[in-house]
Amino acid sequence: MRGGDRPARSPAPGQGVNPFDGTLPFGERPALILIDLMRAYFEPGADLYMGSRDCLDSAARVLSAARAAGLPVVHTRVAFGAGGLDGGLFYRKVPPLRRLAGPLGELMPEVAPADGEVVIVKQYASAFFGTTLASTLTALRVDTLLITGVSTSGCIRASAVDAVQHGFVPVVVRQAVGDRDPGPHEANLFDIQAKYGEVWDEEEVLRRL
Repeated sequence: MRGGDRPARSPAPGQGVNPFDGTLPFGERPALILIDLMRAYFEPGADLYMGSRDCLDSAARVLSAARAAGLPVVHTRVAFGAGGLDGGLFYRKVPPLRRLAGPLGELMPEVAPADGEVVIVKQYASAFFGTTLASTLTALRVDTLLITGVSTSGCIRASAVDAVQHGFVPVVVRQAVGDRDPGPHEANLFDIQAKYGEVWDEEEVLRRL
C-alpha cells in the first residue's frame, strides 16, 4: 500500500478529528541512506550499545534491495578531528562521541559501502547539517529519501526533519531504525509520521523497490 493511499488514523477517544493525518507520496526517484551503522552501536559493552542487531539486519535487507533496484545509496558515519573541535558543544555534551575514534567508528560489515557509494562524514545529528548530502541528492534528482540507521530519537529524527525541510520526502523504514530504549524509539516514530514524513514497514519498502 502506498503511503498516500493509507486510511487516515483514528483519533484518540475524546479528541475529535485527527489534524495530523496528512501523507506524503512516495516519489519517482528514491535514494537510500544508512545513518551511522557503526560498530559503537552493536558492540556489547560500548557506551552506545543498543542491545539488539535487529535494525542492522533490516537495514542490510533494504540495502540489498536498493542495490538490486539501482537506487543511489548514501552511508554516513561520525568522526571528529583532534580534540573534537569540529564537534563543538555536541561533542562536549555527549561523552560517548569521544570513543568513535578507532574500531568503534567503523561501519558494520553487513552494510559496508560498495564501490561508488557515497560515504558522508558528519559531526552532528542530522546527516544534512554541515555536509554535502542535500546537494548530492539534488544533483541526482532524488525526491524521496529512504532512511535507515541509528538512533531513532537522535540522528534519524534530525535527518528526517532536515530532509523534509530540504524538499525530500522522508520515508523512515520502521524495522531498519533503532534506539537504546523502546520509549523514545516509538515516540519519535510517532512524531515523524505525524508531522515530518512517512514511516513504512520494511515489507512495504521491499515491495515498492
